[in-house]
Amino acid sequence: MSIFVANLKKMKKKFIIFALLILLFSIYSCETDVDIIADYEEITVVYGLLSIDDQTTYLRINKAFLGEGNALLMAKVPDSSNFLHQLDVTIEEMDGNIVKEVYDFTIDTIYNKDTGMFYNEYQILYKSDINLNDDYKYRLKIVNNDSIISAETEIVHDFSISKPSSGSNYVKFIPDLNSTLKWVSAKNGKRYEGKIIFNFKEKEYNSPNPIIRSITWSLGSLKSTNTDGGTDMEFTISNNYFYELLKYNVPYSDVQKEENVEYRIADSVDFILTAGGEELNTFLEVNEPSYSIVQDKPEYTNVANGIGIFSSRKNEIRRKLIHPETKEEIVKLNIKFLTNPPTK
Repeated sequence: MSIFVANLKKMKKKFIIFALLILLFSIYSCETDVDIIADYEEITVVYGLLSIDDQTTYLRINKAFLGEGNALLMAKVPDSSNFLHQLDVTIEEMDGNIVKEVYDFTIDTIYNKDTGMFYNEYQILYKSDINLNDDYKYRLKIVNNDSIISAETEIVHDFSISKPSSGSNYVKFIPDLNSTLKWVSAKNGKRYEGKIIFNFKEKEYNSPNPIIRSITWSLGSLKSTNTDGGTDMEFTISNNYFYELLKYNVPYSDVQKEENVEYRIADSVDFILTAGGEELNTFLEVNEPSYSIVQDKPEYTNVANGIGIFSSRKNEIRRKLIHPETKEEIVKLNIKFLTNPPTK
């Protein structure tokens, strides 16, 4: 009997422990059962870059969306991300606290938008013809019902490429040496992205005239120490890599298409620098890939009462013809380049 009582007590003890575990699990489940779909709140998303190079300024203004179900399917619905009514959009030109000019924006609908996960039959943009002055600050103002969304930016000033210089019409890429792309930083410019575009003519056997093709080489990005302007900056260019780039990127991967090429002629190189404002640089820094084990990133926006980026940029382009000596080096790559078109 004593053994039976002892076993009974053990069973009761196990039952109590099991019941407590169930109770704790139920409490824990209740505390973590959270509805992740919050009440709907209309959030305006703004992307705008001003440039003194542009006669027409475009803004992309959308809205964020969240709901139950498949987000990819919701993205295909036009009113998930597009405002179906016209917003009141203006940009004010500011000299200190004084408004010098107010520019109104109108809707422009683009129908050749690239395909993707979002609705792509058309894209709604806002446009205005603005004669930007880099001495002034510009303030964006969007009125959406009772909400006012705003942002401000300085304008990246003009700047110049110092090398390759403007004095010569030609550029050389001498094997086993390096070249440089040099410039003086712009006022209000923080981030500089460089690229080289190699332009060449390509003639097919079954075509009467050659076509123009281009190969792009990204040089990466550099950041100035400040936004005051006047700082000497440069990219180092490996001439050997230039020839490797052509060797592996000019010929078509399609063998039949490559066999149909009769000849190619090297034409010119575009040296392109894009200077971005400080807000744009911060936005890009925050959204760059993280190589740390810590993957959580802070959110950055300079748009008040909304999210996105409103900043400025400036492009500088210098085109050079390919020097005859460099044409000879390209011919040595054996990818159908000639120094001159064949005579008929």
